[in-house]
Amino acid sequence: MTQQDRGRIAAGLADGLSYAEIARRLERPTSTISREVTRNGGPRDYRPQQAQHATVRRARRGTPAPERTESPSDSAMEHVVELAVRSGLPRMTARVHIDLLLAEDGRRTAAELARRLNVSPASVSVAVNFLVAQGYVRRERDPERRRDIYVIDDEAWYNSVVISARQTLDSARASLATAEQLGLDTPVGRRLAKAGTFLEHVIEDMLKSADRWRSVLE
Repeated sequence: MTQQDRGRIAAGLADGLSYAEIARRLERPTSTISREVTRNGGPRDYRPQQAQHATVRRARRGTPAPERTESPSDSAMEHVVELAVRSGLPRMTARVHIDLLLAEDGRRTAAELARRLNVSPASVSVAVNFLVAQGYVRRERDPERRRDIYVIDDEAWYNSVVISARQTLDSARASLATAEQLGLDTPVGRRLAKAGTFLEHVIEDMLKSADRWRSVLE
């Protein structure tokens, strides 16, 4: 990989592109881009010149970093992360969420997440705080070791649906209240009233459906 390639990788990361998109633009395997970035500081700290110098140093020592064939599990995880990003999750949040989902017992500490994903503890903290707030993950305290453990279980799906639905319902009712203030005989008032009424009915149905099917998760 040339220094120009590494510059294009850095530019792609700065633009928020996925590994797959950067790989497509460079006409290289996605696994190559993933290894290059992971080996040289991760997506937040990747620097093309430093990566180039590190490669030269390894070559001089005659101990280049071993190439690793991308396993099916790596490919599957990357694909799921991409789907989560498309749905609106920030990439780091998606990576943390998927890694928790793939944990056998659905539990990891912040240190474990940081080590597994090769990112800073601060990045993990931002991601898990969002996931906890949205109901995707819950936080447990380990009193013996004085650390937080992040848990994702079946009930998380119900909690996340309900939290999201209630937030949307609040927006719908705010639209209805604004419509009344502006007057239902005005164009803006009518438009807000229609949108608010539509969302209110849809979300109320969603909440009833979540309660009806909650037993599936038990």
